[in-house]
Amino acid sequence: MLLDPEQLRQLVVAQTIGAGLTIVGEKFHPFQAADGSAAGVTCALLLAESHLAIHTWPERRAVTLDVYVCNYTEDNSAKASGLLDTLIAAFAPAQWQTHRLQRGGDASGHTLALEQLTPHTAYGTRLAPPLVQTQSPFQRIEIADSAEFGKVMRLDGAYMTSERDEFFYHECLVHPAAITHPQPRRALIVGGGDGGSSEELLKHPSIEEITLCEIDPEVIELARRHLQKIHRGALDEPRVRHVAQDGFAFVQQAARDAAGPRYDLILLDLTDPQTADGSALAADCYTLEFLQACKAALAPGGALVMHLGSPFHHPQRFGLLRQRLNASFRHVAPYTAYVPLYGALWGMAVASDSIDPRDVERNTVTARLQDRAVGELQYYNADVHPALFALPNFVQNLGAHLGTYLGT
Repeated sequence: MLLDPEQLRQLVVAQTIGAGLTIVGEKFHPFQAADGSAAGVTCALLLAESHLAIHTWPERRAVTLDVYVCNYTEDNSAKASGLLDTLIAAFAPAQWQTHRLQRGGDASGHTLALEQLTPHTAYGTRLAPPLVQTQSPFQRIEIADSAEFGKVMRLDGAYMTSERDEFFYHECLVHPAAITHPQPRRALIVGGGDGGSSEELLKHPSIEEITLCEIDPEVIELARRHLQKIHRGALDEPRVRHVAQDGFAFVQQAARDAAGPRYDLILLDLTDPQTADGSALAADCYTLEFLQACKAALAPGGALVMHLGSPFHHPQRFGLLRQRLNASFRHVAPYTAYVPLYGALWGMAVASDSIDPRDVERNTVTARLQDRAVGELQYYNADVHPALFALPNFVQNLGAHLGTYLGT
């Protein structure tokens, strides 16, 4: 079959029709070597659903197959996969590689939206056509429905939050530090434009003011309109003060202003230092200089909370940020939680010179939750609190000691 176009045609046509695909045109072209001998075949079938292409390389005893279908009126993916598998079996190769890529959406318009966790690994879910898709002065914002997660927000191609799993991230970011603090009154959130962190913080009745420093007002406005199940009105709560400013500049100014407010809690609810498509909007807020400015902006007994990335997929980032925190604070308590939307175990840390969430006993967590009437929790409780800080050995070892890559 590598040399005979008619034999190849009989196979390809029969199997294509058998797979349920519709042939509307065909071309089989044999090649000749310089001496006139047969030298392989190229074929193309035009399909009502798209096309099939085959190239044979007899000198290498190799074949390349490309089955390409669209899913505009119906999902033809199974037909394409079946045809590919049948053709591979017919050629009976000793070795083969297959790559299956989802093109466009299915019959309902849903598209598999992937985020690269690393250059080698991606995670994603199917999204309906976007409810919102806009380019702000700072980033690309998208909100879309999904079957498993409800409404999902993505920034610059990176998954941020969803209606159905937001509590994994927001409760774990907020409550370990908030419960450890005996009476948090004033908090600063850098980022957090979806309002989920603010909503969790407001469950603590001692909170008098939250400064929400979000660089992009469009994120807040779109969350207001589309992500009510996440912020539950927190974005319009009188105790939440909005500041549309770069977080790095805001914290630097707060640290320099000796007469300005000091915060019991600072939460860095940021995009990654580099997002899926290469955006580095939040990169300055992960530097040693910024973390030390955060420390200067804390009130006595205050704590900083931030996420560190995935200890498996981003071990160097996790270790680097832990080292920078260790260089800035007396107590650094890293912890982990699995976040479904991120497709990975995710790392966070509480850093302070005064308080340590690992020292808070279970009965203290229970008492504070009851005394503060912190309700509607789906993840965090008195048993989960110490469990968050029970780290596997490989996580314990990431950045445990100051090393050569501390950086700035």
